[in-house]
Amino acid sequence: MLRYLVLILIPYLSIFFETTFLGFYPVMGSIPDLVLLFVVFYAILNGSEKGAVYGFLCGLFKDLYLGRFIGLNAVSLALVALIVGRWEPKVYKENFMVGLIVAIAGTAANAILVFLFMVMARGDTGGAIVIFTGLPGQIIYNAILSIPLYVWYYRSSRKGILRLSNKR
Repeated sequence: MLRYLVLILIPYLSIFFETTFLGFYPVMGSIPDLVLLFVVFYAILNGSEKGAVYGFLCGLFKDLYLGRFIGLNAVSLALVALIVGRWEPKVYKENFMVGLIVAIAGTAANAILVFLFMVMARGDTGGAIVIFTGLPGQIIYNAILSIPLYVWYYRSSRKGILRLSNKR
């Protein structure tokens, strides 16, 4: 039960830290996307189906919280989690480099998907191109934060508060 409470609190706390504390320390004008990081970590440890559901719910929360393009983040995070989750049986999850790689790949894939969805919704690339101007900074920021966050998330999912109980 506590596991699910933490999984619910993660996107809320992530957005809180993005918009407050981390917003004061941009890298190349960008802030990290902590929600995305936790979604790809969840997907790489739990598989594509569970990852897509968690990504959709976190993205929907992000859309509702930020109030822009309701459904955009829900669909993009679900698709990113679906893609990243396909690697789950093929990677050695104990290696912290897995977190780094999925953070970089997930950040790039999410930017591409958001760009495509915005172009489809608006019909022009003017506003959507802004996504790519901040992408290098966001990739660097997400990459830096991914290592300690992945180590915590992995350990917590295996032996800590995010661990699935053995009862099924």
